[in-house]
Amino acid sequence: MRPRIQAGTPAGARPRSAAARLLPRLAAFAVPMLLAAPGAQAQGVAQAQDAGFLEVTSAAAILYDGPSDRAARLFIVVRGTPLEVLSTLNQWVKVRDMSGDVLWVHRSELGESRHVVASTLAAIRRTAQPNGELVVQVERGVLLEVLEASAPAGWLRVRHRDGATGFVSAGEVWGR
Repeated sequence: MRPRIQAGTPAGARPRSAAARLLPRLAAFAVPMLLAAPGAQAQGVAQAQDAGFLEVTSAAAILYDGPSDRAARLFIVVRGTPLEVLSTLNQWVKVRDMSGDVLWVHRSELGESRHVVASTLAAIRRTAQPNGELVVQVERGVLLEVLEASAPAGWLRVRHRDGATGFVSAGEVWGR
């Protein structure tokens, strides 16, 4: 589970309402949509890419609610975390994380995807077969390095950080 960045509420101040918290998020998504309207210049416009994955390449990256350093900082994610690319806007990338949240991250924080995350209790097996010998089971949220994406259809060859290697069903992981 990723840590959530929370700003303190000054003494005596009332917490913001749900609508007040949602408004900046909606504005962050409306701006790129307006820029992409017919007649907008191509440079700097949010452009959809084929759904693909990139991963965090820095030690940690901050995920924002909009494409700006002044936007609310929502989460911190660690190196290797895969993120689904939705679109780009200048140096910002609109991404979806494993829990389905749509967020923004600096492009400089991302690189080629080499990891997946267990989306359920995942079994790493010695062979790419549902009844293959169990090497290890990993809990939801565990990061696995992809060693060979060209494994048999529906399987990925992976390595756990403790060194265990084997095959995991593509249906038990997120990030590919």
